Amino acid sequence: MSWYSFRPYVSVAERRRQAAKTAQKMAKGGRSLAPVQPAGRAIATTFWGKSWCDNLESYSDYENRLPRGRSYVRNGSVIDLQIAAGKITALVQGSSLYKIGIEISALPKKPWAEFTSRCAGKVTNLLDLLQGRLSKEILQEISTPGRGLFPAPKEIKLSCSCPDWADMCKHVAAVLYGVGVRLDEKPELFFTLRGVDVQDLITSASVSATTSLTGAPADTAIADADLGALFGVELETASAAPAPASASPPPTTKATGKTPVKRAVKSPVRPVSKSPAKAPAKSPAKSPVPGKSVADAKPAVVMKKQPASKAGSKKSKTGQT
Repeated sequence: MSWYSFRPYVSVAERRRQAAKTAQKMAKGGRSLAPVQPAGRAIATTFWGKSWCDNLESYSDYENRLPRGRSYVRNGSVIDLQIAAGKITALVQGSSLYKIGIEISALPKKPWAEFTSRCAGKVTNLLDLLQGRLSKEILQEISTPGRGLFPAPKEIKLSCSCPDWADMCKHVAAVLYGVGVRLDEKPELFFTLRGVDVQDLITSASVSATTSLTGAPADTAIADADLGALFGVELETASAAPAPASASPPPTTKATGKTPVKRAVKSPVRPVSKSPAKAPAKSPAKSPVPGKSVADAKPAVVMKKQPASKAGSKKSKTGQT
């Protein structure tokens, strides 16, 4: 059969049977396949998958070749699809098994840097980015043809082992739609395909948030009080200032006398004050001072008892009277 003649029509049921047979044979040979299986009639349902398909359909170069590809991908004809940095490889079951290779140019550094700059502070976390839970402004930035992240026709190179002379045959179209299905499942593969680091968007958001919190005009001097409020310096300064005042308790103690001591330590002061009071009273009695006799000490005792004796004498005199 000539390469320029059409192959006989193969029904959908036959293609599926052949695809299953080929997959089983390759699995026995040790090759792991990743078939494309849309969940329903809609080829893609998430932001990344739908945006990929919408981008393809927005270019007039592809509009006439894409419809056949949709039927192929819906019927499970794409039995294997692999996505790597700048490259897509696939196997499509038609009247025969065809090999497809698609090259996607890496996103240039300058457009990527400009895009991350426009999105600074607007992409808060990776999960929201991959699930497409972003503002309409950011989603439009991502998906706008010629300005966003999706490739233009000039950035896509197509090849297929089928005899169709067109650059985009139905097998290639099926693979391109299959990429949309795969992005529904693993949206992070889009950034792998375009050769950019998705963390750049998150980093730009973090830098923007940090700048908004701590940024200040370069020609504005920050007062010491402001620095203290920001970094806690004021607290240390305030605690250092009372240090001299607390270092001068001696004058306070002298001015107040014994009152602070009694309040601070009550239990030790009372025993100490009682013992010296008793000691002076007992020491003269037990140990007389040299040079004085005991008789000298007795009159003191007698003097205390004399009034009683005089009273007795008075009573005796009264009795006599």
